[in-house]
Amino acid sequence: MPALEPTERAGNGRAHPSPPVRAARDPAAAPNGHRALFVTSEMADFVKAGGLGEVSAALPRSLRRRLDVRVLIPGYREVLARGGPIAVVGRLPALGEIPTCEIGRLETADGLIVHALLCPALYDREGSPYGDAHGVDWRDNDLRFARLGLAAAAFARGLADPGWQPDILHLNDWPTALAPAYLAWSGTPVPSVLTIHNLAYQGLFARERAGSLGIPDHAFRIDGVEFHGKLSFLKAGLFYASHLTTVSPTYAEEILRPEFGCGLEGLLRTRAAEGRLSGILNGIDESWDPRTDRHLAGRFGVDDWRGKQANAEHVRRAHGMSDSAGPLFAIVSRLVHQKGVDLAAAAAEAIVEQGGQLVVTGRGESRPEAALQDVAHRHPGAVAVRIGFDETEARRTYAGSDFLLMPSRFEPCGLSQMYAQRFGSLPVAHRTGGLADTIEDGITGFLFGECSLSALTAAIARAFAAFRSRERLDAMRRAAMTRPRGWEEAASAYEGVCARLHAAARRSTLVRTLAGHTPREAR
Repeated sequence: MPALEPTERAGNGRAHPSPPVRAARDPAAAPNGHRALFVTSEMADFVKAGGLGEVSAALPRSLRRRLDVRVLIPGYREVLARGGPIAVVGRLPALGEIPTCEIGRLETADGLIVHALLCPALYDREGSPYGDAHGVDWRDNDLRFARLGLAAAAFARGLADPGWQPDILHLNDWPTALAPAYLAWSGTPVPSVLTIHNLAYQGLFARERAGSLGIPDHAFRIDGVEFHGKLSFLKAGLFYASHLTTVSPTYAEEILRPEFGCGLEGLLRTRAAEGRLSGILNGIDESWDPRTDRHLAGRFGVDDWRGKQANAEHVRRAHGMSDSAGPLFAIVSRLVHQKGVDLAAAAAEAIVEQGGQLVVTGRGESRPEAALQDVAHRHPGAVAVRIGFDETEARRTYAGSDFLLMPSRFEPCGLSQMYAQRFGSLPVAHRTGGLADTIEDGITGFLFGECSLSALTAAIARAFAAFRSRERLDAMRRAAMTRPRGWEEAASAYEGVCARLHAAARRSTLVRTLAGHTPREAR
């Protein structure tokens, strides 16, 4: 690759000359030599659509104590606007219809190195990482995220940043899942970990798009990228990645069954039998502390609930709700079918009948939003719904509520229940995925087995019973507030996976060398 003249891009995306960029090492990185590229489609520092954005902001920072880790993310408009000066360190060629792009490098305030794909034609748009302001997917998402996967593979091959090359890729969900496939098709033996945050989102496209994405004909088969006649980004990742993880142990077990496997359970069972599937529970970051959180209307701890009451009063005023001595239930969520919002809307009647209130904040699909708004219209002062999301209001809602409703039909991990617990709000949740792993029934929240209205309303009745016993309520709150863990345990588990894959790759390289085969990247 010819040498590039480094440039910097200001927040407005304009480039201007700058001094040569040296291969700087992340000052917070551990000195053990393992280099990991964390590849993601969203990161809360810049833009997020869900829990993946939170994970992508927190986990790499925890891994920095153990690995030399950097983040790769598309150069969305928000990244260019908020990222500060961006130094251009490389340029990648086109493949099929995937356009060329530049590789930018920036540093966050705490020194985390982030690489951004600078390709305005694909990423400089108004909307979410995945679609426009109306929630409609971008028509060229196949190109947008094939570009991301191809760039990740280029990093692994030493073609993206002359000063830094990872020895492992950590990929996240379908937008990044073509990376291990591109590595396999180029004969590059760099290991990869693919974390499944939600198996239901698979990145499905017409098979005719394969050539445009640089996918070879031989790969369009059941042992490859084909899924029921379509091209599946996620299927490619599940097949070609060195190791798969999910975001909770229970979800790792659930996806082996047809009811949760989304048609991929057969391949996943094969990976599990090979020892290539594991569940690592997500954590939450240190900012979720009611004693210090600057967002809250009042701060509090396990022995002083006055700040919690101040948040409850704020929430009621902000949403035009009546004063009440009854419990305040909350929903802070994407308002989609998966989250059981239809069940929660139906259960609102039982909450109001027993003297409780319900506040909802979030956005999602039109039908669940309308169902909740209809309930609020029928019960003014007792049920309030705000379509949209605001970080401060969300945190005050967690802090002010007594109970959080999470009747999710499935939940790979869930962060909301852990946020609520840390803020003394007891989750009322379906026993599935990460909810089962993070909630102790009757101790730090309430779990119900069957995902039905009757089971949910029975759990709500148990919550009302606890609310009427101040001693029990306070004991459960204290237990809940001390249970959610940070990211250190998850980071340790991911480090273990990376170390095993790195060791296996070195053994494989040695065997290939002794057999007279030189790895492609060394040629």
